[in-house]
Amino acid sequence: MKFNVYKDVKAFYRDTCELFMRHEAQNLIPLGNIIMGNKGEDKTEWRDPANWFMAAVTGDTGIVLSAIMTPPYNLTLYATDNIIDRDAINCLIDGITAAGYSLPGVMTEKTLALSFAEMYSARKGITFSVQMNQRIYVLEKVNADITLTGTLRAASEADMSFIPYWAEGFNDDCFAKGLKVKPDAAHYLHLINGKNLFVLEDRGTAVSMAMIHREMRTVCGVSEVYTPPYFRGKGYATSCVAGVSRIGLERGFTKCALYTDLANPVSNSIYQKIGYRPICDSVEIKFDQ
Repeated sequence: MKFNVYKDVKAFYRDTCELFMRHEAQNLIPLGNIIMGNKGEDKTEWRDPANWFMAAVTGDTGIVLSAIMTPPYNLTLYATDNIIDRDAINCLIDGITAAGYSLPGVMTEKTLALSFAEMYSARKGITFSVQMNQRIYVLEKVNADITLTGTLRAASEADMSFIPYWAEGFNDDCFAKGLKVKPDAAHYLHLINGKNLFVLEDRGTAVSMAMIHREMRTVCGVSEVYTPPYFRGKGYATSCVAGVSRIGLERGFTKCALYTDLANPVSNSIYQKIGYRPICDSVEIKFDQ
């Protein structure tokens, strides 16, 4: 096995993109990231590839394990064709250790994530804990019997009166980060100016949001799904996600993909009602340094 670390995102994209594409929806995060990095249009915050860790482990048949980390976020992995090779994992851990990288955690397909976490923590003499059990869903067609409530529109700069609070509310709900609105508006304006953030209104009041995120070759991601607590239980999230998913399909993508927290039965039920079906489980793991 041979470990290769990349400093150039274009070279990493060249060597790994078609491998990630074999399970395009499953690789929503790492594949979406290298597509973004290869374009080089957005280098705000974590999106600058100069700060990324990108590596591949090569065996007799070519690349068997790919890894990308966009600090401060966790390492993401893909075992080519979902064939897990423990020798490749050991080689990756050797390379990470020799390069002096410290990993906050790993998030990827469940079996691979647990295998890596067990081997990495044993090597480092540390422990790990599961932060979130997730499921990845895909949708090819919005169910025809979905009744939409309200009107969906693209977010605009005029929505800055609430978008920052909703964006941090989403982060707080999903990642327990603590509601802390950034003083710099650039991050939120980036979401709005990308024309991929949508707001659902009911009788003139904004009640929910969702966005198209990580546009790949045939799949687009749906994320940032958020409804303020006061408006929950009224079908707004269902309407918003269904509407945004339809927009993604109308743009020419054959599938939409999203992640769910398995501890939240409401969201999992909503997405299946819309037409999403599960393709695999993922897990987010934290290393206890």
